[in-house]
Amino acid sequence: MSSPHRSDPVEARQLEMLLAAAVVLVLLVGAGLAGVVVAVRRGPDAVPGYAQPAAAPAPADDAARRTWAAAAEPATGVPARALVAYARAEVAVHEELADCGVSWVTLAGLGGVESNHGRFGGTALDGQGRPGDPVRGPELDGTGGNREIRDTDGGRLDGDTTYDRAVGPLQFIPSTWALYGADGDGDGVSDPDDLDDAAVAAARYLCEDDRDLRRGDDWRAAVLAYNRSQAYVDRVRREAAAAADGVR
Repeated sequence: MSSPHRSDPVEARQLEMLLAAAVVLVLLVGAGLAGVVVAVRRGPDAVPGYAQPAAAPAPADDAARRTWAAAAEPATGVPARALVAYARAEVAVHEELADCGVSWVTLAGLGGVESNHGRFGGTALDGQGRPGDPVRGPELDGTGGNREIRDTDGGRLDGDTTYDRAVGPLQFIPSTWALYGADGDGDGVSDPDDLDDAAVAAARYLCEDDRDLRRGDDWRAAVLAYNRSQAYVDRVRREAAAAADGVR
């Protein structure tokens, strides 16, 4: 058995100096004085099987987008006017949040589950992207498995002054719309009943917390934030995958 190594005085002094320098650097960084930006590398994708279904990017030009949507409607089962809204939102949010990678197929998945693309109850989207009859969720009064959310907007959006209701084809509650509402079609109005506006707002919401929707863990987390149910996530993914498959 060898004997333990014993440091000489010079080595001990060098070690003390190195430790002191390390402590000073930690204190400077903690105080925000070091001026060093530390890049944090993300780890492996925890659930790659939930990655956003792949599809070609939507056309950026409005005329090309409408032509593309008309051709894609029969294969996807998604109304052309809804496809225009989802594609427009993809383009708009990519300009704002390029690292999010949100695709029109995810928005189509949400729209299919939330309101059958604005057709819930037998209504349909008009040329402006609005359901002919307003789409409203039930009162959020704590019954039927719903949360209780007392009125937050004086009934301005949902017409209910007692409880909140989800509004429009992507079913925003008024308090969430207040944070993420958008004017997706540039008409000067932010309206959750307008699918152009709602699709941009939904995309922004999904992209929160620096999510990259091309990663399965981020995509799943984003859809869970929309509705905290794994069954809901699976339904949205099936709808999104079907839309993507329809345009391959």
